[in-house]
Amino acid sequence: MHPSRALFQDQLTPAFLPVCDHYAGSEKLMRKSMDLQQTLGPVFDITFDCEDGAATGSEANHAKMVCELLNSPENQFSRIGVRVHDIQHDAFEQDLSLIIPATAQRLAYIVLPKVNSADQVANAICQINDYAFSSGRNNLPIHVLIETHDALADVTAIAALPQVECLSFGIMDFVSSHYGAIPSSAMQSPNQFEHPLVARAKLEISAACHRFGKVPSHNVTTDIQDLSVVTNDTLRAKTEFAYTRMWSIHPAQINPIVRAMAPQHDEISAAAEILYCAKENNWAPIQYAGKLHDRASYRYFWTILKRAKSCAITLPEMANALLEGDLE
Repeated sequence: MHPSRALFQDQLTPAFLPVCDHYAGSEKLMRKSMDLQQTLGPVFDITFDCEDGAATGSEANHAKMVCELLNSPENQFSRIGVRVHDIQHDAFEQDLSLIIPATAQRLAYIVLPKVNSADQVANAICQINDYAFSSGRNNLPIHVLIETHDALADVTAIAALPQVECLSFGIMDFVSSHYGAIPSSAMQSPNQFEHPLVARAKLEISAACHRFGKVPSHNVTTDIQDLSVVTNDTLRAKTEFAYTRMWSIHPAQINPIVRAMAPQHDEISAAAEILYCAKENNWAPIQYAGKLHDRASYRYFWTILKRAKSCAITLPEMANALLEGDLE
């Protein structure tokens, strides 16, 4: 039995995505991002931004340009999603009607911003599916931005929706929605990790995601000059708040995010050896380096190998053999 079947046959199988989500709003930046993705490989996703990227009055032209890029040969890996306008915006339905039928087979996901409830998300998914199904695409993944009080209050129900794949934290809108009660310093480090209300929001989003096997995506780092800040923010998001993905708003941020999110080489080697021994023992408990391991720890080490693969890390031959034939 393949490890993924043996370890998760009675468990929720978690979603795995590239650890970095890079946002681009203009055609120039979109093309640059696509060029970089072709160079680095699918170690990061690109999100084409219609919400903030389209000038007022030019929403339709912007959506059509997005379609042309999604359908171009430069979309080599089909790992590009689109953030549409929010559900209350006049351009929301227009975005869906222009983008989904034209790009249904190339589109990685749709991002829904500024939602307020699980019911609202479910209704939006029905609208999305109307366009997707008629274009031959089933279960188009949905990513949801949690950036309002109401969305945070309903975050568990949002994460539970089967088609939702990822929840992202929109820190700037969330802080702004407190009308000065949370200081602006909480939009940056270190206060973004230390202010109780912001830390609570991050933890509730992360916990909801992990309960239902979804991917929690951490908010942006606004500092685009000092890459050590990006690295430190990513490490704190990963180790203290259990985020497995993070936004990028500048191409220079992509590599630091991928490196910081990636498992360490010694952890990868240990994971491969433990899982190999476990498989040889038909997934019964084993002893490794003086410690007992069973299926609970096997599932942990399996996710280490999966995340390493998503970061394009060169894996030991033993690890590649374990991953071979995995159901993505």
